[in-house]
Amino acid sequence: MCMAFTEVEWIKKIDMLKIKTSERLEGIGEYYFSQKLREIDELNRLGKQIINLGIGSPDLPPHPDVIKILQEESAKPVVHGYQSYKGSSVLREAMSKWYKDWYHTILEPHTEILPLMGSKEGIMHICMTYLQRGDEVLIPDPGYPTYRSAVQLAGGIIREYMLLEENDWFPDLEALEEQGLDGVKIMWVNYPHMPTGAMPTIAFFEKLVAFGKRNNILICHDNPYSFILNDYPISLLSIPGAKDVVIELNSLSKAQNMAGWRVGMLCGAANRIDEILTFKSNMDSGMFLPVQLAAAKALDLGKTWYDNLNAIYRERREKVFEIMDLLGARYDKKQTGLFVWANIPSTYTNSFSFSDEMLQNAGVFITPGEIFGNAGKRYIRISLCTPKEKIVESRKRLEKYLSAKSNG
Repeated sequence: MCMAFTEVEWIKKIDMLKIKTSERLEGIGEYYFSQKLREIDELNRLGKQIINLGIGSPDLPPHPDVIKILQEESAKPVVHGYQSYKGSSVLREAMSKWYKDWYHTILEPHTEILPLMGSKEGIMHICMTYLQRGDEVLIPDPGYPTYRSAVQLAGGIIREYMLLEENDWFPDLEALEEQGLDGVKIMWVNYPHMPTGAMPTIAFFEKLVAFGKRNNILICHDNPYSFILNDYPISLLSIPGAKDVVIELNSLSKAQNMAGWRVGMLCGAANRIDEILTFKSNMDSGMFLPVQLAAAKALDLGKTWYDNLNAIYRERREKVFEIMDLLGARYDKKQTGLFVWANIPSTYTNSFSFSDEMLQNAGVFITPGEIFGNAGKRYIRISLCTPKEKIVESRKRLEKYLSAKSNG
């Protein structure tokens, strides 16, 4: 016999069948750019033709020799199986040589390097490996939002430390120690800094290593921007004694134009690599071998590759500076990396309202600095990962809108 349900009974029945998400997702929203890209897609569908100056995904291709190796190796019948959890020895040795040649840092390729499917996954691996529920983690404000979400997902407690323009975007380590650090297990740092473009100094890195040792804190350094508009790449691991307290993440996404290939690396003392591998080996089964072999080639590119890449970014940056001048935004011409970070005029309430105004009225998306933390409330960020012609067109659109606004 078929039992009939009223509408109210069906609603109650459906509600009982809902599967609730885990508590670890509470307070973690969808990634800002994921949401914004949907909004931009909808505006484009309506014929708006938005120019996106937001996300730092390189629009330039890898070196032709890198693509050639991927093509040739992929055609071989024996390369399609599962790979080593620690990655190909060819790739690890290439990473070791790259660190020696460019960072003057010695890493044992078989024990002190762990290839990753992008350095972003390494952030999660580190947090899941070391954090117990309730452990505190120092997170930069402003800083990469993934540090925050990874800590929360792992059950850690976020403890923000402010980075201020007047302090060259460096943390006040003495002030942190005065506050007490008993519950802190990890500190996330990122230099050259995203989003501000601030460069590190050897003296600061030395203080950072000493700080980690004094307070028994694992210093996790995220280092993907060191080759972009910067002639002097630095690794935190180059500081004597750093391996005692430092883990460094690096990536081929930015300087080798391989963001979609998902190739990164985790570097540090052998015991740290083994500890993190315990977690990672339960999460994936290794990277596609042709990708690893092509990545090894990418790491062997010489100075000419970086010089040519930076010549393009330097030209684009000059055009972005023109946009910032038009907007009345204040910026530091010495900043490095894939972005230009600038302080918005006082006539705007915050960076979100500024960004939305330019998107809706000029058809140009500019990243609001507030997504990187409260310290970014008065700042905006423009990516250099857009062809010069698009940047020039953005300036024209913004100029037209601002002229109409002032005359209206």
